[in-house]
Formats: sequence, C-alpha cells, structure tokens
Amino acid sequence: MVVNSLRHEYKLSILLDIAKLKRPTFYYHLSRLSLKDKYDEVKLKIKEIYHNSKGRYGYRRITMTLRNSGIVINHKTVQKLMKELGLKCQVRIKKYKSYRGEVGRIAPNILQRNFEATKPNEKWVTDITEFSLFGEKLYLSPILDLFNGEIVSYCIANRPHFGQVMDMLDKAFEKHDNLEGLIMHSDQGWQYQHKTYQSRLKQNSILQSMSRKGNCLDNAVMENFFGLLKSELLYLQEFKSLEHFKEELEKYIKWYNEYRIKSKLKGLSPIEYRKQSLLVA
Repeated sequence: MVVNSLRHEYKLSILLDIAKLKRPTFYYHLSRLSLKDKYDEVKLKIKEIYHNSKGRYGYRRITMTLRNSGIVINHKTVQKLMKELGLKCQVRIKKYKSYRGEVGRIAPNILQRNFEATKPNEKWVTDITEFSLFGEKLYLSPILDLFNGEIVSYCIANRPHFGQVMDMLDKAFEKHDNLEGLIMHSDQGWQYQHKTYQSRLKQNSILQSMSRKGNCLDNAVMENFFGLLKSELLYLQEFKSLEHFKEELEKYIKWYNEYRIKSKLKGLSPIEYRKQSLLVA
C-alpha cells in the first residue's frame, strides 16, 4: 500500500528495491487489494452483535447468534474476523456476607450441589450481592431457576433488610401459583433463618435447603451469576450516579433473561429455552 501510494512520485523500481519487494509480488498484492472482502457483510453483522451486547459476547456467542440469524460460519473464522476488527470480549468481586451466626433454624443441604433441573420451578437458588459506587452501596437479591438460569424475580435495595427478601419472594409467588415440591436453596444468611421467611416457604409447600457454613461452592450457580453480572455490567460501563447504575442493572437483568444466549441452552436465552421446553412438553 505504501509503495502504491508513492509510485506516482518515485520510480517503481526504486520503491520496490527499498521495500525489498519483487515486481510480481507487488502486483499480486495490488490485485488482492482491489478485490471485495467476501466477509464484508459478516463483519458488519459481527460488529452489530458485538456492540448490541455492549462487548459482552465473545466469538462463541457471536457465532451462535449469527447461526440463529441464518449465517452459518465456523467459530474459528469468527474469532479471526473479530481479531481483524479489533473486537474482544470485555468480560473477565466483593461478596456480601449475611451470616450472623445461628439466629433461627438451619435447614439441611437438600440440593447437595446437584444444580441440574429437568423442568422449570423444580429448583431455585437465591443470595444477596453488594455493589459499592459513589461512596454508597446497593444490594441485589434475586432468585435464579436452575432449569434455565432465568432470574425469576429480584429486589434492589439501598441496605440489606428483611423486607427486601420478602418482596423478592412475593414477586416470585405472583408469577407462579403451584410451587409444591420446589427446592429453594440459599446460604445460612440471617434472612433465610427468619421464621417469617421459612413460614412463607412452608405455606407454598416449598422445601428449604441451605449451603453448609462458609462453603460458597454449595451455591456455585448463584455465585457465577453474580460474577457474570459484575463482569458484564459493573466493570464494563461507566455510570453517572447510583440511580443510573440501578437503571442499567434492571436493563441488564431483562437483557440477560430475554436475549443473552447460552451454549448450554442450545443457543437460546433463558426465557426462549423455557418457552421451547413448555411447547415440547
């Protein structure tokens, strides 16, 4: 390209000699430059998908999204094209500790790290995570369905209080009438040992399960979601205020449920996967 741009000012033979290029080699590459890139349209689509996900998607998820839109392409090609475009997944925490000793009844660990569920509303997990921004704190309390990773309900609060957990439960129960036999798993946080919380689970015929003390691996799926949330939102965007972050947090959860595809879910989002499973059933 440099030689071609200077050839009108200097003799081509001199330029080729300085660049240590053979004449046939120069003309070969010159002809290649004039050819249209066969991946032009794919590159545009890759950039669109990447920016729509706000840089959260790597080449694997972009490949799945392309295939969902009818563009069948090898994942290694997508990886190569993303490298050419300078696109790289931006993804990769403080954990809120709610344990205050035994202030109520400790439930047995029924889940036993069996994070597989065969149908919706079979196994739910919950926990609380803390965000620190602008010298203030925000707390998120969600329920996650192990069947498809969907966030069933959540509550955001400026401080960790018992009403936050109960509000989260109420929102979940408004969506679902019959939850008999459901396992609800959490850590041994004081909120989950509370009599009112445990009574509300019993009223809905829900079995309570708790992680062993100080063992975060017993609730690994919830921990993974928190890590993902912070990587794909907290560490990836800039926020004007705590209120702005709260708005983006709510948008993220909606995006995560409705649009964030997973290879484990056959390239579908959590809600798409649930709907498809109900159609098959």
